[in-house]
Amino acid sequence: MKEDFFKYQAPTTPFAPGLEIERASGNYIIDTQGNKYLDMVAGVSALPLGHCHPEVVNAIKDQVDRYMHVMVYGEYAQKPAVELCKLLASTMPAPLDMTYLVNSGTEAIEASIKLAKTVTQRSEIIAMKNCYHGNTLGSLSLMNYEERKAPFRPLLPDIKHIQFNCLPDLKRITHKTAAVVMETIQGGAGFIMPDKRWFQALRETCTKMGALLILDEIQPGVGRTGTMWHFEQHNIVPDVVVSGKGLAGGLPIGSLTASSEHLNHFKTSPMLGHITTFGGNPVIASAALATLQVILREGYMERVKMMELRFRESLLSKHIVQVRGTGLMLAAILPDATHTAAIVDRCREKGVIFFLLLFEKRAIRITPPYTVTMDEIDHACNILKQTIAEFYGS
Repeated sequence: MKEDFFKYQAPTTPFAPGLEIERASGNYIIDTQGNKYLDMVAGVSALPLGHCHPEVVNAIKDQVDRYMHVMVYGEYAQKPAVELCKLLASTMPAPLDMTYLVNSGTEAIEASIKLAKTVTQRSEIIAMKNCYHGNTLGSLSLMNYEERKAPFRPLLPDIKHIQFNCLPDLKRITHKTAAVVMETIQGGAGFIMPDKRWFQALRETCTKMGALLILDEIQPGVGRTGTMWHFEQHNIVPDVVVSGKGLAGGLPIGSLTASSEHLNHFKTSPMLGHITTFGGNPVIASAALATLQVILREGYMERVKMMELRFRESLLSKHIVQVRGTGLMLAAILPDATHTAAIVDRCREKGVIFFLLLFEKRAIRITPPYTVTMDEIDHACNILKQTIAEFYGS
């Protein structure tokens, strides 16, 4: 299978390990040789309840027996999508009461850019330096990493960048700005947390200038930082919340939640302002509904806070210079970038899966399922520290 994987399936990097997957359950992945791997990545934050959670699987099976795709998004009332949007509204502050369901986080970013332009009748979008919102052309346009952008130019015009957590840069937001787009925790940049004073000032500046504040909660959202949405911890009410990744418990999904006043622009300004065939797919919506219901019912967000404390205790090492992030969105920062990829590879060989970050090359990603146990945390951290010591010396 690995040979066919490299021969027939289009690559993204020259370094894919090509692990041959047989099955996955709970917090573990099993390969075709029967080797078992403790998953500290959760599909890059996409599996909050781990692999094949029984309630998510049952919701999928029940819906498949009823109907799957019946019509493009927005035409028919399908109970799983309606109930999902209703539940999402209950987790949001007023006036965020309506959700548009799409197929991925990056599509939700694309739709949110379109929404900002039609609501404000402006074209300028401001994003953060070192941001990452996806890889479609609009999302890519928000990035300031020229090495990744240059081969695909021309991209969207009227994009400006400001520094995350920089108060003086907020002066660049003006009456020409349609929206400011930001990750509530900068992911690819190394799990950088927002400063509360700066975040509040950003909200106030956007309101003053009539610009929409679009918050990317694709990775921090759905309980990963100890609240359903990370912006809750900063007493911020955004204009648009974008979600994805963990929202459907392992199936592809994206969403943008805003006020009905704003989202109704897609109905008339122009009609079909955003369209999608499979957005709101009933099977995926069923998985998302079950995922949210379990997270809310079982108190996983409180558990996430406890698990973070255990990780921070277990990661104490002279070779880990910092543990960034919050909740179960953590990054262990090494002294330099020399051995990061090799350490991740070696840990996988020892049966524990960690991963890398996009821009911060010293970082080892730790984003496990919320179902991770204390013993599993201790084991994973011991493997990581032992492996780091092999490269940096004991």
